Amino acid sequence: MKIGVLICGLAVLVCGAARAETVALFDGGRLASVIHDDSPTTALAAGLLARDLKSLTGRDAEVAIDLARCGALCVVVGQKDSPLVAAVARENGIDLSDLSGQWERYRRVVLRSPTRTILLIAGSDRRGTVWGVVDLTREMGVSAWEWWADIAPRKVAKLAVDGGDILSKPPSVVYRGIFLNDEDWGLEPWAAKTYDPKTGNIGPRTYARIFELMWRLKANTLWPAMHGVSNPFFGDPANPRLAGDYAIVVGTSHAEPMMRNNLREWDEKSRGPFNFLTNRDGLAEYWRQRVAESKGLDGIYTVGLRGIHDSPMEGADTAEARRDVLRDAIGLQRDILARTLSRPAETIPQALTIYKEVEEAYNAGLSVPDDVTLVWSDDNYGYLGRLSSPEEAKRSGGAGIYYHISYWGRPHDYLWLATTHPGLIREEMGRAYDLGARREWILNVGDIKPGEYLTQYFLDLAFDAGTFNRLPRDHLASWFADQFGSETAGEMADIMMAYYDLAFERKPEFMGWGQVEPVTPNRRSAYAQSDGEEAQRRLAAYRALQARAEALAPRVAADRRDAYFELVLYPVRGAAGLNQRVLQLDLADLYARQGRASANRYAALAREAEERIVADTARYNALAGGKWRFMMDMAPRQLPVFDRPTYPHWSESAEPGCVAAFNGDWWDESRSLTVTAGQPATRTITLFGRQAKELSWTLERAGASYRLSQGAGRLTADNGYEQRLTLRYDGGPPGDDPVLSCDGRTLPIHVHVLPSTISGVPSEDQRAVAIPLASAAANPAWERIEQLGSQGAVLRSKLDLPSLDVAKAETTPPLTYRFATSSAVDGKVRVVLLPTHPVTPADGLRLGVSLDDGPVRVLDFATLGRSDEWREDVLSNSAARWLDIRRMAAGAHNLRLYALDPGIVLDRVEVELDGAVPHYGALPLNR
Repeated sequence: MKIGVLICGLAVLVCGAARAETVALFDGGRLASVIHDDSPTTALAAGLLARDLKSLTGRDAEVAIDLARCGALCVVVGQKDSPLVAAVARENGIDLSDLSGQWERYRRVVLRSPTRTILLIAGSDRRGTVWGVVDLTREMGVSAWEWWADIAPRKVAKLAVDGGDILSKPPSVVYRGIFLNDEDWGLEPWAAKTYDPKTGNIGPRTYARIFELMWRLKANTLWPAMHGVSNPFFGDPANPRLAGDYAIVVGTSHAEPMMRNNLREWDEKSRGPFNFLTNRDGLAEYWRQRVAESKGLDGIYTVGLRGIHDSPMEGADTAEARRDVLRDAIGLQRDILARTLSRPAETIPQALTIYKEVEEAYNAGLSVPDDVTLVWSDDNYGYLGRLSSPEEAKRSGGAGIYYHISYWGRPHDYLWLATTHPGLIREEMGRAYDLGARREWILNVGDIKPGEYLTQYFLDLAFDAGTFNRLPRDHLASWFADQFGSETAGEMADIMMAYYDLAFERKPEFMGWGQVEPVTPNRRSAYAQSDGEEAQRRLAAYRALQARAEALAPRVAADRRDAYFELVLYPVRGAAGLNQRVLQLDLADLYARQGRASANRYAALAREAEERIVADTARYNALAGGKWRFMMDMAPRQLPVFDRPTYPHWSESAEPGCVAAFNGDWWDESRSLTVTAGQPATRTITLFGRQAKELSWTLERAGASYRLSQGAGRLTADNGYEQRLTLRYDGGPPGDDPVLSCDGRTLPIHVHVLPSTISGVPSEDQRAVAIPLASAAANPAWERIEQLGSQGAVLRSKLDLPSLDVAKAETTPPLTYRFATSSAVDGKVRVVLLPTHPVTPADGLRLGVSLDDGPVRVLDFATLGRSDEWREDVLSNSAARWLDIRRMAAGAHNLRLYALDPGIVLDRVEVELDGAVPHYGALPLNR
């Protein structure tokens, strides 16, 4: 039972007495009527409330504008100054003056008399009224995703809600919304072929569904779909009229100034080139026409200029030239707005999105009128390009954010599955909020599905900044409890956090290791660059994750199984399947070169993974009786990563027998496993046959400090003539080496025991040291950000930290770490940050590093534009720099890290000695 709500299910025969402060909307017999003021927006909100009441009770609620129809119980909905609400307030002595001049707030109060009870929802404005209705429906137990994710409300026997006096908080961000983008593979074909075939495109029927979803998410701003496949929003006059009825603020993307969809609306044959320098009058008239058509619309006008689509402006090839064109174009646009709308330009909401080459022009000295909102953007991969300087923060227009959870473009698209980590959204949007970007937040949601949760999370943060105080996993668990109930919510949250964690290291769409613009072919993944063990670990993690998601499915109630497939099972199985297809083919190739009989089994498993993705996608598009047909495309843009690969078959090796591989390496008498005395460790041993022949093996002996995961087994067709075993060393005296016997051959497992190191500090393990960030003491220059990064938390240098010259590095307290090595060798200290950008252009991304009390050396993590280095960084969510080590002595060492700039996000520190196995992701902390 949700707080403040009394909901008695049909299975409950007797409902306990309602608390005195509750009000019954349905007592099992009578159902509240809905009375609303005479405005289109409130009428739509009243209709939504009535539909939700019917969904919950099975009864039709009377909806009327006449208070005389109220009866014994009604919900009265309207703006505070409407005749209906004003009359109710006056008759009951209710003072609503606290709503005067407020943005999107409401008052909810229960008015009782001997003849009737009224639940009054009075809004400060149209959207404040709507949020009052939405909060009531949430309290009744209706999900924001009741239609869009098939979370149908469940019938109740009785329904009561909080009867106290409620004054809502103002939204934390003024304009909060979504951008429908890259809709070619989901939203548009679904609308055209399934939901609205009569229109044959995204039209009013689809937009009505989207607007209602936005209401339920308390979003107030839309950037409409704008790709070439979609009809322009203003192409159908019903679209802007509908937006007006729903009180939706209409804006347009960074590439669509003055409400114009250039891709579909600019005809070069009739209008000439889209070039401000050569066709100024043509562009001016084009903009003027749309402003005139949009008169009376609640909108935010995008100012500025780019190319016809998402491309640089025509006729200007340098940042300085673009700066000058933008200055003149914005001046002309503001004059058009003022003249056409008959009001001063500074009273008309306008925004300039500082995105791609526009940022270069802005940094070249573009002066933007003070009242225009500066909308900063991320780099398309979740990292904000910059935020307001102290001077920019004083602008009357304020600042906003344009953020992506879906993207088409270089270095690689991610349009299929929504995998942006909630922890990253919290960290980046938290820094934006803290530094004053509170005017407009727009989320690029792609096709809406499958980004349901990430959309909810982003908009929850925008509406109520108090959400930042909750950890992402807690918010996710609460959200799942709202959708599925508390019994399974915790496990669902854990599954999806693991899903986001795995994708943070490498998104499924990036597993082909190619890039786009230009499109490059697939290549071997970096997970299989050496011995294949890193690929095996990732495969094991995805197998475990998929097994958890599948094991939970039968526990999900029957009326939520479609929703579970959409929100959990499809994304988990899809991400797992693509990783399995890629990595198992890589391992098949590696193992074939080693002469393993298992190579063909890995190829077969890769094929099965591909077939599961195909089958799951077909199932998705058949869910809910075909409701989502054409919504899910498993291969957007048909990029190489999605290509169905060739599945090779290798001939059997001519060599017979059984072989052991240590950590994936080829076995021979000279090789050994390495452990450190006193330091418990696990190591992987793989037994494999060279030919497709059944073989038996046994553990002949092992020293007292060793344990093998099993003592005997068989290599058979079922396991691919291969068994992966775990050898555990407990840290004690090593004793005799383990010895295996297989197919009549003795296989000694040589274990080299390094001398013990200092206890209590991270120590060398297989030629490397993984340093836990948490081992540093609390530090006033740094803050810990939970549930993000490779170790479950990251450290961020304080946002108000001043940038320092390296000569003053030691004036700030360092992060101090101790670690130990067992031998004197060369190597490197590898420092890995998240690939954030400087907080402002005046800041940098520098970290001072000192090893063993040596001089402070500066590692600079800044990247240039869309350089090759930046591309690799965002594809891996990591930015690495190295401090070379020459003949570091064995024993204990000290490492100090100094924050030289604000907003640096430290993910991990690793020490790699000569001979360490190459790896792609983070080293495990406990290997």
